[in-house]
Parts: sequence; structure tokens; C-alpha cells
Amino acid sequence: MYFHKAHSAWYTLEPEQIFLGETMLTHGDLLKLKRWNTPTIYNGWEAITQGERLQVRCNKDESRDFMPQMGPMIGYAITVTCQPGNKEHYQDRAKNRVEYLDYVASLPGPKIVVVQDLDSPAQIIGSFWGEVNANTHRALGCIGTISEGAIRDVDEMTNAGFKALARRLCIGHAYSMPISWGERVTVFGCEVQSGDLIHADKHGFMVIPEEDQEHLVEAVAFMDENECLTTIGAARQSVGKSYAQILSELNEASSEFGKNVQAMRKRFGLR
Repeated sequence: MYFHKAHSAWYTLEPEQIFLGETMLTHGDLLKLKRWNTPTIYNGWEAITQGERLQVRCNKDESRDFMPQMGPMIGYAITVTCQPGNKEHYQDRAKNRVEYLDYVASLPGPKIVVVQDLDSPAQIIGSFWGEVNANTHRALGCIGTISEGAIRDVDEMTNAGFKALARRLCIGHAYSMPISWGERVTVFGCEVQSGDLIHADKHGFMVIPEEDQEHLVEAVAFMDENECLTTIGAARQSVGKSYAQILSELNEASSEFGKNVQAMRKRFGLR
């Protein structure tokens, strides 16, 4: 059995600023990104990434948002594993809980707890999350979770202001406790490590690579407006026009959309 504590060289939090590697995002930047849904964040990312869009780090398997009314969430991942169906881990529960919560408290927020349930998907017998754990993590700066396992007390978790994406609901917690933390985990087919920036909502979640964060706020806002002023605008202004005219205007709008994207990339110094 192994455990991970925070490293002294980890991230430092200053007022209104979050430092992650070489990238600095202000709290205002995070609030702006929270205003858009996750597909819109993807559109902005896709427009500026230097990587291959097929390599996007998002859930490959379906996840379920149990609090869609809370809207999107954005924060930095804290990874943890559990196995509620394995009683052997439970003998170290007091020690593990103290060390794990020390680790959670040591990292800057907002934080999203990413849980790999080692019982999932074959047999989900207990939940890492419920009313007590949600309130505990909320007090330590966590805003929600992405759990490959189950959650319970969904109304009480919502009341705590703690959003959850998970596989399903369940009744009990069985022998649920943190086993290891701070490691790379795999949830819903996506690899996540502590410190990853995550945006999530009812559509799923995506990890935003550090190298693509610098211009993300501007790119998302630009792409949202670009769609409204070109392709969507042309499609919505079709009343009374012939199909030939509609198709012509749609093609023209699509061309303008693409040119605008290239102009934005050039402005950011991207290929």
C-alpha cells in the first residue's frame, strides 16, 4: 500500500491568481470559462491547439451529471483511488483519511476530486461520496467530483454546492476510503493527473492541456461570437428565401467562419 503527500515544490496560490507550471490563470479567467458549456470550451481549444484534435483528453465513456442545474464547473484535479468492495483496505482508514485530507488541503483551488473506483465498472458496491464527504471537501476548497463509481445523498450533495459527475447512484458506502492519491488515474476512459485543469458539465468533461491555456479565454469567446455572426446567423435568417439562396449564404458563412479562425490563430502567433 502506498500514499502520496503534497510536494513542497507544488503549486502556490496568490490572491486572485492560480499558478500552474508556467501558466497563470486569474480567478476571473476561471469564472469566464465557467460561463460556457464544455462543448464551447472544446471549440475554443480546438481552434488554438497545436496538437491533434483526435487526442483531446475527455471522457471516452458516458458520464452522468447528477446536478445539471448547477451548470458547468472548472477546477484543478485532485486524483484519488478507492475500492469500496475490498474490505482489506479498511483497516488503515483513520490514517489514510487524515493523510489524504492533508493532501487535499495543501493544494490550491478551485479543486475537482477525480476518483477512480477500482470496483468499476464490473461491480459498484459502495460510494466514495455522500453528504458528509461532500461537505468536508467543500470546506477544503473542492467544488465537485468526477467519479467513475457511484454517489449517494444526491440532494444533500447538491445542497452543499458540490457538483458530481459519476456512473450511477447507490445506497451505501461499503468499505469506501481513499487508498492512494496524487497518482495518474483513468476515469471514463480518460487519464487524469493531479493539477490538470478540467472543465465539466452534463456533456462530460475535458482536460485542458497547460500549453493551450494561455489564449483559451479569448479563443472561446471568439469562437462563440464567430459562430453567431457567420454559420448560425446565416442558418437562422432563412425565412422567405429559396433553398438555393440559403445554401449559397450558408456556404459563404462557412467560408467566412474559417477565415476568421485563421486570422485569430495568426494573431496569437499560431500556425
